Amino acid sequence: MNVGLITGLGPAATVAYYRHLTGVAAERGHRLDLTMVEANIRDVLSNNLSGRAQEQAEIFARLLHRLKAAGAECASITAIGPHFCWAETRALSPLPLVSAITPLDRFCAGRGFGAVGLLGTGRAMATALFGQMVRTAVIVPENLDEVGTAYQDMAVQGRCDAATRDLLFAAGRRLMDRGAEAVALAGTDLLLAFDGRDPGYPVIDALEVHADVLADLATGRATLADVL
Repeated sequence: MNVGLITGLGPAATVAYYRHLTGVAAERGHRLDLTMVEANIRDVLSNNLSGRAQEQAEIFARLLHRLKAAGAECASITAIGPHFCWAETRALSPLPLVSAITPLDRFCAGRGFGAVGLLGTGRAMATALFGQMVRTAVIVPENLDEVGTAYQDMAVQGRCDAATRDLLFAAGRRLMDRGAEAVALAGTDLLLAFDGRDPGYPVIDALEVHADVLADLATGRATLADVL
């Protein structure tokens, strides 16, 4: 299946998705059919903060039409924050859309987690990932705005400094203290802070979970009926 991706919503995440998909395809001896288009992260952030869901959905719809014209059979947005306009985008999409959040919810439920902590954008955390975490209870940071702003700045810059990493790691520890059984990295650019490091508690990488689903679609190990 030709999988279409809307990328550009954090440079580090875009690279991580591409590496994951090409790596899995190579391991499985599969020729990868992948089509990508670039969105503008600053436009998405501005529309998110201003509550312009319909406007952003129309931007995504134009990109989705380009993906379909290029041969994509399904599509996905390679970030969680842009799911603030998920319903509006689905209504306009010419392609089946694979959520980046539903796979995370299924993964957590499948592992038997009663509650997980969330790290990501402020709005994503405050809305329990835009209402798509329906199988798993969530706990969000008490300093939600501070954590959300730190994450957003890191994603735009494409790098993580020591102060930001310390803030995010500490936020995760407090979530564990408040009853989380693991911390979900519910922002695809959190890899900049956590990748290759042990924060001292279990983490679930939403990017990896989502990319695994896309890899299964791309290599024929799953169908759209399995994941939608």
